Amino acid sequence: MKAVHTSTPRVITVDKNPAYPKAISELKSAKKLPEVVKLRQIKYLNNIVEQDHRGIERLVKPRMGFGSLNTARQTIRGYEIMNMMRKGQVVGVPKGAIIERILFLNQIFGVTA
Repeated sequence: MKAVHTSTPRVITVDKNPAYPKAISELKSAKKLPEVVKLRQIKYLNNIVEQDHRGIERLVKPRMGFGSLNTARQTIRGYEIMNMMRKGQVVGVPKGAIIERILFLNQIFGVTA
């Protein structure tokens, strides 16, 4: 967790596996995880997170990973932008508005059709 691209979580959400509390307390006692980090054990809440990135996993697996962290970051950022536009989560780009999506991408990336 000392890498440049990571940040300290404030809450760790996991399922009800009994190994998690012990592992978290060991990480805290070894000073690898700050004491302020909370463990939230909710049986199915983590499934929501897993489902949200299932689409990205489907796109990444055929490419057999990435050559570098920077390549992964840029590619996944593009996937996430497209997903957010598809879901209607981007301000100014309503859900299902294809022309607005194209205009948004042109504005962001400077692409002309």
